[in-house]
Amino acid sequence: MNARLQAFALTLDAAAEVERIATALRAQVLKRLRRKGLVLGLSGGVDSSVVAALAARAFGAENVLGIFMPEQDSDPDSLRLGRAVAESLGMPTVLEDITPILNGAGCYRRRDEFIRRVVPEYGPGWRSKVVLRKAGGTAGYNVFHLVVRGPHGEEREARMPPEVYLGIVATTNMKQRTRKQIEYYHADRLQFAVAGTPNRLEYDQGFFVKNGDGAADVKPIAHLYKSQVYQLAAYLGVPEEIRSRAPTTDTYSLAQTQEEFFFGISLRTLDLCMYALDQGIPAEAVAPAAGLSVGQVLDVFRDIAGRRRTTRYQHEAPLLVDAPGS
Repeated sequence: MNARLQAFALTLDAAAEVERIATALRAQVLKRLRRKGLVLGLSGGVDSSVVAALAARAFGAENVLGIFMPEQDSDPDSLRLGRAVAESLGMPTVLEDITPILNGAGCYRRRDEFIRRVVPEYGPGWRSKVVLRKAGGTAGYNVFHLVVRGPHGEEREARMPPEVYLGIVATTNMKQRTRKQIEYYHADRLQFAVAGTPNRLEYDQGFFVKNGDGAADVKPIAHLYKSQVYQLAAYLGVPEEIRSRAPTTDTYSLAQTQEEFFFGISLRTLDLCMYALDQGIPAEAVAPAAGLSVGQVLDVFRDIAGRRRTTRYQHEAPLLVDAPGS
C-alpha cells in the first residue's frame, strides 16, 4: 500500500490527460455553452498557468484572453510571472488595476477598521496577513491569528476574535468578487466563457470565494490533485520559476502561502492524505509515505472531513422553494 501511494497513485499520463481535458473543453465551451473561447485571470501561479496552457491547446491562443488584475497589496512577481506565461503562449491579455474599485467599495478602509480592533495603531505603512495555527499543538483545533508588521519592521502576532477574523475575510473577499466581475465583462463582450482555476484540493476543501474565484463556466483542473497539476505544468512547458514557486494567496499585504492561511500542511502531504482517505487506505499505510505519524495522519483525515462539512455552503447553488416547472 505504501508503494502504491508513492509510486503511482497520483502519477498521470500527462499527454493523455492534456488531450482529454482539451477535448472536454471544446465540447463544453463550443457545443454546450456556445461560446467562442475562454477568459481567465492570470495570477502567476501554477494553476492559472496550466489552465491557460490547456485553453490554448483547446482553442488556439488567439481565442483565450488572459486578464491581469493586480491591486495595491499584490506581489509584483504575480504580474511579472503572469506576463511570462501569456508571452510564452502567445495569447492576448489586458491589464485591469482593481485598486480604484476596491477603494470605492471601502475594501481597505473596512479591513483596517477590523484590524485596529486588535492592533489599535495599525495604519499607513503597516502590513498584515492572516495565518492558521493549531491550538494546543498538532492535535489541537484550528485558530486564525493576525500577523502585522509596522513601518520600522517590527512584527507581532495575535489571536483574533471571531468577528475580527470574519470581518477581515469579508473585506478581502471583495478582491475575488471584483476580479470575477472584470472577467465576466470581458467574457460578455467577446462571447467567451470564463474559466476557473481551482485544483482538486481547493475545490474539495472550499478554498475559494463564493461568487468570486469560485464562479466560472468551466473548471478544467478541479479533478486534479496539486501534484498532478505540477505534472501537467512540466509537460505543458510552464516556466520553471512558476513551477518552483510556493503557492500563495496574494491577497494580503504581507507574503502568505496557502499552507499557512488555510491548509496547515504541505500540499504534497495533503494530496496523499486526501487520496488515501477517499480510497479507504488506512492511516497506518499512509504515515510512512507522508512522513507523518499515524496520529498525525488521522488528524489530517479529520481536518479534511471537517472542512468538507464547514465549507459545504461554498458549493451550494441558490435554494428555491419550488423549482421552475414543478
